[in-house]
Amino acid sequence: MADVRTNRFKRDLGGRQQLGIFSTFASPALTEMFAQLGFDWLLLDTEHSPNEPSEIVAQLQVMAALPAEPIVRPAWNDMVMVKRWLDFGAQTLLFPYVQDAEEAARAVSYTRYPPHGVRGVSGSSRAAAYGLIPDYFAKVQKEICVIVQIETAEALAQIEEIANVEGVDAVFIGPADLAASMGHLGNTQAPEVQAAIDDGFKRLKAIGKPAGYLTNNEGEAIRRVAQGIDFVGVANDTTIVARGARSLLATVKGG
Repeated sequence: MADVRTNRFKRDLGGRQQLGIFSTFASPALTEMFAQLGFDWLLLDTEHSPNEPSEIVAQLQVMAALPAEPIVRPAWNDMVMVKRWLDFGAQTLLFPYVQDAEEAARAVSYTRYPPHGVRGVSGSSRAAAYGLIPDYFAKVQKEICVIVQIETAEALAQIEEIANVEGVDAVFIGPADLAASMGHLGNTQAPEVQAAIDDGFKRLKAIGKPAGYLTNNEGEAIRRVAQGIDFVGVANDTTIVARGARSLLATVKGG
């Protein structure tokens, strides 16, 4: 009998460190490959990537039987698209550019059915196994995971208030936009930026809120993993493919 899928990412959040990558190619085949390489999670990005709804559904389908858990990043904190991603079967959402507690509360409300939120009701969606899950509405909420992304100095200053919003399961610090907001566009490794990130993680740890991060810098990835950040994106798929191709080309040319 069909049942609501267990969200392993949410189950393990805060209990063990989970490593993943950002998936941006909008390719079910590549997603299928990366989901079998040992990563705990893959983030399917719709903010900066050409992932359309049908492509996200296809990637969720190929990941359903694979070890890595999917996270979907909506393009914006938007009620309509959040409703669609959830109905398509996404269980963990990473909301970009959350600036304050009010915006965080709004994000949470988009993932809850009335009277606790404003999510539109459908019992025949893919998430509900097309109507085949008994008591779907009574079961689904415990598997929904809300992550909010801190991307500016203004939001970082309010990180405790944002993190403490009821229903926020974790906070993700986005270094690229944070660096830009601090006057260091394109330089996430600037000492001022790194110090601000370290301070943000320290404050999240002090209130017991799970924290996440992404970096394409291998040295920093190693440092963040050693730091004990709860879920760390150690690269994105474009970086992995580009580095591998460059390395191969250099090796062949050198030979």
